[in-house]
Amino acid sequence: MSRIGKKPIIIPENVEVKIEGAQIKVKGPKGELSGGIFPQIKVELKEKKIHLLPQKATLKSKALWGLSRTLISNMIEGVIKGFEKRLEIEGIGFKARVEEGNLVLEVGFSYPVKIAAPENIQFSVEKNLIIVSGIDKGLVGQVAANIKKVRPPDSYKGKGIRYQGEVIRKKLGKKAATTTG
Repeated sequence: MSRIGKKPIIIPENVEVKIEGAQIKVKGPKGELSGGIFPQIKVELKEKKIHLLPQKATLKSKALWGLSRTLISNMIEGVIKGFEKRLEIEGIGFKARVEEGNLVLEVGFSYPVKIAAPENIQFSVEKNLIIVSGIDKGLVGQVAANIKKVRPPDSYKGKGIRYQGEVIRKKLGKKAATTTG
């Protein structure tokens, strides 16, 4: 049994949830999200609470039970608070800026790299910090991963784009040959 799936999701006052067939729509102060419901999971809306139950007690339905609850919970949290990922740029001459809602990175290439902002995603830049924010947790994480992929951190000098607080283990590199005498 899924411990996470058993817990009901409490719907806050300023959030509206609609279940239409295999789709769930969540509307809140920050925006609107919609997502699919797995056919193995039954979703019920009762008294400002969402209850999830597996259709049959199969291994796959048990695995999707907790996942479905977490996805719906993230949708509700996203339309209330939103999500953000912070990335650090490290390296001499590496910089980022926002132009017309799109992110422009200058990270050691002969050309600037432009990353278009998907719908409901905002970029902001403060010195060497890039902040990706939005209401869809999965999309925020994917956009942050795509930004990091432009220039991943180097394992010798540590230059590149990394998540804030991420620790990069640096390699020693070449060592001078020591003579034993």
